[in-house]
Amino acid sequence: MSKRVRTLILGAAGRDFHNFNVVYRGDPATEVVAFTATQIPGIAGRCYPPSLAGRLYPEGIPIVDELELDALVHQYGVQRVVFAYSDVQHEHVMHLASRALAAGSDFVLLGPRRTMLQARVPVIAVSAVRTGCGKSQTARYLAHRLRDCRRRLSVAVVRHPMPYGDLERQALQRFATRADLDAAACTIEEREEYEPHIDAGNVVYAGVDYQRIIGLAEQEADVLLWDGGNNDFPFVRPDLHVVLVDALRPAQVDTHHPGEAVLRMADVVVVTKTDTASAAEVAEAVQRARAINPRAPIVRGASPVRLDDPEAVRGKRVLVIEDGPTLIHGGMPWGAGYVAATAAGAESIVQVLPAKGYSASERSELARAIEESAAEIVVSGTPHDLAALLNLTKPVVRARYEFRDVDEPGLWAAVERFLRGRGLQL
Repeated sequence: MSKRVRTLILGAAGRDFHNFNVVYRGDPATEVVAFTATQIPGIAGRCYPPSLAGRLYPEGIPIVDELELDALVHQYGVQRVVFAYSDVQHEHVMHLASRALAAGSDFVLLGPRRTMLQARVPVIAVSAVRTGCGKSQTARYLAHRLRDCRRRLSVAVVRHPMPYGDLERQALQRFATRADLDAAACTIEEREEYEPHIDAGNVVYAGVDYQRIIGLAEQEADVLLWDGGNNDFPFVRPDLHVVLVDALRPAQVDTHHPGEAVLRMADVVVVTKTDTASAAEVAEAVQRARAINPRAPIVRGASPVRLDDPEAVRGKRVLVIEDGPTLIHGGMPWGAGYVAATAAGAESIVQVLPAKGYSASERSELARAIEESAAEIVVSGTPHDLAALLNLTKPVVRARYEFRDVDEPGLWAAVERFLRGRGLQL
């Protein structure tokens, strides 16, 4: 035991667990003494259970707050600190590195080659340089086109993990109906990602142990579609890697980790939201992306937004609820709901709130804020059915948005070339 390299993994309930599972779980030369947690409330104070941690960890592995990093390095004699979460500024990563180095530890980043799993069927991955670029609607667009192509391919959507509850129960998850979401007690954040896929007829796979998840998904599909989280690179090796750049944030194509690495890895780059951004912003996004990855073709995409009932919004005081990650992690001041409400002629926007609901108390707090608002009507830009989940009495109008190819040939043409090369659309 004394010869094992004492290792601390910095994470946020996702990439950290995956890196452990595929690199360190069975490694007799490594002793992972703890995971740390940040970004997501309430995920510290848990234990990575023995059933997932493996035979080297009969008592599991503690999960503690990242604030304890320096003390943990000294307490456990940590020799290696592994950074394993996403959508943070490069400067943030190096501040953590400085803390680890000053405490006497090495600082490590595990790359795609060591952490990507190999599937037995073709994989198309959708990633982005920042949270909120439009991965979900792009993945839904591709899933729809794949199912409707000549071969009518069966598609399994494999989602970046969101295990915020009981890790043992969440090891391997398959969602085909809304009832599955209810049974798993999914958070608002999970529903935002899973529910639109389910409503579109896609089966979603997620969880903690992606070796098992990929093994199940590839048994049921002709193609795996990786729907990424934040700006992380995929857990499974993509045969076609689609990476999104946000035209509304052109200066951020290379400011965050691991988004810059993801862009450099791209097979196809899509500049999104070109229907909302200015021509100058679109041109800047294209220019910056091309400078970083001159190899990949660059195409443009739009995310047209529509309201279920625009007339109900016209002339009204509106409270806008946006999807949580876009505002909280992505740093955007507003999203699709705000765009839709202003375009419909709202008298005023009373407030813009993220749909934050990791726990029952947070969901209750959000419902109370909505009901007590001075707004006459709510515009919900979150992709799931917020009104039904929270049992709201205040009227709610949903804003819906989907990906649309702008260029000809565009994203789908690149996918068709890939399919033909794999003999899947002949």
